[in-house]
Amino acid sequence: MTVAARSILGRLLPASRAQAFARGEGAYERGAYLEAYRHWRVAGEAGHAGAAYRVGLLYARGEGVVRSLPDAVAWYTRAAEGGNVEAQFQLGLIHLNGAAAPLGMNAPEMWRRSSAARSEAGGKIQALVFPHGTDVPPDAQLAFRWMHAAAEAGHAEAQAFLGDFHSNGTGCDKDLAAALTWYRASADEGSVRGAFALGDVYFQGRGVPVDYPTAAQWYDKAATEGHVRAQVALAFMHLKGTGLAEDHAEAARRFAVAASHDDSVAQYHIGLMRLSGDGVAQDIGKAETALRKSAKKGYLPAILALAEFYALGTGSQPDLCEAANWYLAAAEQGNAQAQFLVGRFHATGTGVAPNLREAAKWFLRAAENGHTTAAYNVAVFLLNGTGVAQDGAAAVRWFERASEAGIAAAQTQLGRLYAAGQAVPRDAGLAGEWLHKAAAGGDPDGKTAYAVFLLQPDAPPDVVARARGLLTEAANVGFVPAALQLGQLAMGRFGVARDLTEAARWFGKGAEAGNAEAQYAIGMLHLDASSPVHNAGAGAAWMAKAAGAGHGAAQFQLGVLYCTGNGIEKNLAEGINWYEAAARQGHAMAQYNAAVMLSNGQGREADREAALGWFQKAAEQGMAEAQVAVGDTYRRAAEMAKEDSSQNSL
Repeated sequence: MTVAARSILGRLLPASRAQAFARGEGAYERGAYLEAYRHWRVAGEAGHAGAAYRVGLLYARGEGVVRSLPDAVAWYTRAAEGGNVEAQFQLGLIHLNGAAAPLGMNAPEMWRRSSAARSEAGGKIQALVFPHGTDVPPDAQLAFRWMHAAAEAGHAEAQAFLGDFHSNGTGCDKDLAAALTWYRASADEGSVRGAFALGDVYFQGRGVPVDYPTAAQWYDKAATEGHVRAQVALAFMHLKGTGLAEDHAEAARRFAVAASHDDSVAQYHIGLMRLSGDGVAQDIGKAETALRKSAKKGYLPAILALAEFYALGTGSQPDLCEAANWYLAAAEQGNAQAQFLVGRFHATGTGVAPNLREAAKWFLRAAENGHTTAAYNVAVFLLNGTGVAQDGAAAVRWFERASEAGIAAAQTQLGRLYAAGQAVPRDAGLAGEWLHKAAAGGDPDGKTAYAVFLLQPDAPPDVVARARGLLTEAANVGFVPAALQLGQLAMGRFGVARDLTEAARWFGKGAEAGNAEAQYAIGMLHLDASSPVHNAGAGAAWMAKAAGAGHGAAQFQLGVLYCTGNGIEKNLAEGINWYEAAARQGHAMAQYNAAVMLSNGQGREADREAALGWFQKAAEQGMAEAQVAVGDTYRRAAEMAKEDSSQNSL
């Protein structure tokens, strides 16, 4: 527009401006937005504040023109400077939050970037096409300026917002007294937002003493006018009896009202109340629906509640796949417990296909988010190379982090690493320090590990007694490895008086708990004819249990029992079966015995080829008898070959 044109517009009479504005209104009502834009623009450029505001609205809504908040701001500013209160209010809102440029194939911002990137001329063109840019950066000071102008002019909503500005120190110094003044002014003008804000002021005691009854009055005034969050606030007050009589039925009613207006917090709480039948009839189906609606809006407590709902199978069978999906949603929001659970699901194949790499990833995220058990799991994965590249140094760092947070299993493992010199230099001092911490915390594994650490070959009697005490404490709470160690001590280790009855008692505890090593040990004691607990039948029974659990030495011993008929009916077929079971686990004597029986056809048809195979395996382990047997086998084979050759020559 030329200077002359602007001069002519400036000389338009107020009546002419008003007529142009009215013609714009008529066009707008007919839906002729472009025509309305033309009339309002003429009036606005001539100084009609209301028309300038309407042009701004057209740009904000994209009616008759390309939607552009920067252009809307330019026209709102013209109107606001002319005293238009609604324009001042809109400017306050826009400058408060800013407006990012919309992106997309046909968005102005994409065109602007593309044209600017292609050439310098393109940059000049985009400056002409978008003179006000394509975004509005946040500006707290400008927002305060215009919101204050609108509030001073009596705009009730602006007054409520200005109260927020003073309360939070947005674009101004924080001033709770000023905030209260503006909230009151807004509420007195009938603003629901102002009434709700006053409720918050008195509930939280922001600049005034906490006053729950007064808070309830303001919340109720706002709720009566349809303010959803006020309904939620009153529901909480009834639920907890804060400032109002505790009334769970009324709380449920208000949560339901707010939930019907799509409030995620209300949907979550009415879901919980329907789930438990608290203040409302129990209804699992409606509870699930409410929780799902809230969760779909991304409300984290609802996501976690829904995940637990499916994991536990509340009112039906568990749905672990659905639970895993919701825990994943919570994990992606950064919830450490959910990240840990997702890691565990992937590690165990619960609700998802087993995936150790995914398990490691989620355990690491949870650990980095402060979850100490996850930190321990990360350490174990790194130490063993499970789902990640093996990295002993990194494993130690995570063990240390978990240990410092009080995770006893991490303290125990860290102590064992220092004691063995695994992934760290051997350091008895640090080993003892960490193991002592684990034991002092009451962890049975920690007590057992510390006791084993103390039981060195040269340990003095008082240290042995201390270790024995720790083992007894752990064993008395059912920790089987401790009972097994006590049994070994009673067998006469580390200078402890030999007491086979006591050894049998501790081995028996471990055996009854299903520990194969303890079953083998108690079995051997019962089979020992010189033992005070000698009982061949009981010994054979325990040996059978240990052998069935895959204990190699027990499998060999059971083979011996079947072959000799000691404590069990003699059965050579069973004997060779158990010898072979132990042989497959690398038991040299079992390999030798199986070879002998196969050579002689005992318990099974003779099979010299299979016998030679077992003799060779035993020989490779250094068993002299097996080495002789292999040599004899080859010698006999050579002699037979020579004899056959001689006969053929005749």
